[in-house]
Amino acid sequence: MDLRNLTLLHSNDLHGDFFVEEEGHVLVGGVSMLSGYVNKTKSEIENSIYVIAGDMLQGSIIDNEFKGISTIDIINMLKPDVVTLGNHEIDYGLGHLMFLEKCAKFPIINANLYIKITGTRLFKSHLIYQIGGMNILFIGIITNEVIAQATDTLISSFVDIEEAALSVESICNSYKTIDIDFTIILTHIGIDDDIKLAKLLNPDLGVDLIIGGHSHTYMEKPLKVNDILIAQAGVGTNHIGRFDLIINADTNSVHDYKWELIPIDSSHCERDKELDELLDNYNEKVEGKYNRVLRRLDKVYTHPDRYMETDLGNLITDIYWQCLGVDIFIYGSGSIRGESLGEIVTLKDLREVVPYEDKLYCIWLKGSELINIIENYFRNYNTGKTREFYQFSRHVHIIFDKRTNKIEEFIYYRKPLRKEKVYSLGLQGFHFNMMEEIFEISKKDISKYKMPKVVSTCSREMLDEFFATELPIKSKIEDRIILK
Repeated sequence: MDLRNLTLLHSNDLHGDFFVEEEGHVLVGGVSMLSGYVNKTKSEIENSIYVIAGDMLQGSIIDNEFKGISTIDIINMLKPDVVTLGNHEIDYGLGHLMFLEKCAKFPIINANLYIKITGTRLFKSHLIYQIGGMNILFIGIITNEVIAQATDTLISSFVDIEEAALSVESICNSYKTIDIDFTIILTHIGIDDDIKLAKLLNPDLGVDLIIGGHSHTYMEKPLKVNDILIAQAGVGTNHIGRFDLIINADTNSVHDYKWELIPIDSSHCERDKELDELLDNYNEKVEGKYNRVLRRLDKVYTHPDRYMETDLGNLITDIYWQCLGVDIFIYGSGSIRGESLGEIVTLKDLREVVPYEDKLYCIWLKGSELINIIENYFRNYNTGKTREFYQFSRHVHIIFDKRTNKIEEFIYYRKPLRKEKVYSLGLQGFHFNMMEEIFEISKKDISKYKMPKVVSTCSREMLDEFFATELPIKSKIEDRIILK
């Protein structure tokens, strides 16, 4: 029996989590210690690989200021062996993404981002990596949510997991003439779709492992579906996933393995001094610009969980609601990338908590239609068809029954929503573009009373301006959403 050893280190959803934090007497996370752990592992173990499953960009003021160029510069220092795209890699536009690829000193693979008209792939779909006498096939798959964020209508992705599975099958079959010892899919589609994908793949294709991202899933152990191992490493740089694999080169399969979610901390991770110098250099460039104080809040506002109503979520949603003058505003909870804000708020604090730049839209619907689309959303959320969760503006109180998938009560200003009245609903551009998928309403149906309107071309600038110039606003958790 021809058995080979392989150590596979993996990260996902780094989101600009560059700097160490102090927890008690231990330093935790940051790319410097992450790099130290990767370098140490590679120096000690001959057959070692480090991969990243998407979303390197966003979440950091340094990333925003330099539009991802700084992040690619930092990731270059981590020296990953292969990376796949996440949905946030396209936040600065398709053209800029192609520029960032030129800055990268590591291979980026993606099998299902292509030009609609010609069907031309924008990236190399796969990589055959040779190590320890083995040929390892990597294939990259991305979530179709990337299309909702793309400003260029010429690009597209697979509509669903079934088509992604067909792409994986096509690539695997194309290399049957080469002795592929191990096949790894790097995905950015979320853990639920990773499971669906594994179930769809024919065992004869020889896919051994799915390293995923997007859902920020922390795992105690890998899942095993259709004889395919599935793993993620949470979010940020506080942990790294590690597979110590024994591969049977005769059967091209996993003979045995051990997996751990390794904490990145100062108890066992050395710092990368060169990377620290690079970070200090970037930090110095942004400190003066972003360290000015915008305002003092009445308290510290928190956002401990994106899947619940939070006082920070309510605060941000209420600000947009007040500034835009719409009847109701909904805000994507996942757009809030920090767990707290205040009492003293600097521009840097605000940008790190709400880093995304997006248009804001207004649509007009009758009360009956508004109830229907919100009910559709909660049903899709309750059944796992969407991972989106929304914060609702003040004066809205909704009771949704998870057993019946029905809205029991939709209160607006202490009265039931009037079914025949037309209301204005504000939302982010990303979610406007996902209306059909999340809310099950077509663009035609949201144009019956008034055409949808862009009411702000930059949500982030609106928030900056409010914190710098407007009177304070107070928000609190008040059961705007009850899921029972």
